[in-house]
Amino acid sequence: MLNIGFIGAGNMGAAIIKGAFSLRNIRIFAYDTDESKLGRLKDYGVTPCLSEKELAERCTYIILAVKPNHLDEVLGNIKEHIGENTVLISICAGITDEYIKTRTNPTAKIILSMPNTPLLLGEGATALAKTEYVTEEEFGNVCGIFSSCGKIAVIDKSKMKEIIAVNGSSPAFIYLFSKVFIDYAESAGIESETAKELFAQALTGSAKMILESGYSIDDLITMVASKGGTTEAGLSKLRENNFESAVTAACKACTARAYELNH
Repeated sequence: MLNIGFIGAGNMGAAIIKGAFSLRNIRIFAYDTDESKLGRLKDYGVTPCLSEKELAERCTYIILAVKPNHLDEVLGNIKEHIGENTVLISICAGITDEYIKTRTNPTAKIILSMPNTPLLLGEGATALAKTEYVTEEEFGNVCGIFSSCGKIAVIDKSKMKEIIAVNGSSPAFIYLFSKVFIDYAESAGIESETAKELFAQALTGSAKMILESGYSIDDLITMVASKGGTTEAGLSKLRENNFESAVTAACKACTARAYELNH
């Protein structure tokens, strides 16, 4: 039986808990300064803890599901209660394993992760990176936890900041993109719910085409954009208005902020 502890039971922590609840041979513990959040998770087998210290003493795997600006305080509170077999899993954007080691101990077992909010519906995507003192078995256990609420990808820890724009932040970019289309539909006299359903299905179908059709993304664009047609006209305006450059700039800004958060 594995004891899994969550420090932080906000949206992301709660989403992972709800997925992990389906797994066998684990016991879930959680601590949050807002006790009402723990109450909402009672149906998922969560044992509330009264402090971060208590959780660290009871759990072998500790998921740090707090905001980066709260991490120093959390690590300070649990530092003396981290055993040699404790595995710390960070979901904090921009935080490196070295950052955590300097605030706990130099041989701490640390796994870095970058999940996204669709975990709330069991449709999330999480990037995971193993660091030097973590065993394959321990890493496999953590991969299993995140796989319970979506898909996972294992990447090198040196790319955990760069992956944020692609994975962690991209849903917000997609939502903003979606809002523009739905607002346009409303302005053209189409009901927003109708537009939302159609556009959401277009996103779902397009995602499947990217993953399952066997075509490259350039090929997929060409398949939709007939020469001289409506799609080509729209694409030309996106390019005239530097759509690709704007998205690239957004990704770079996201990555730059991740580097700032590690200091």
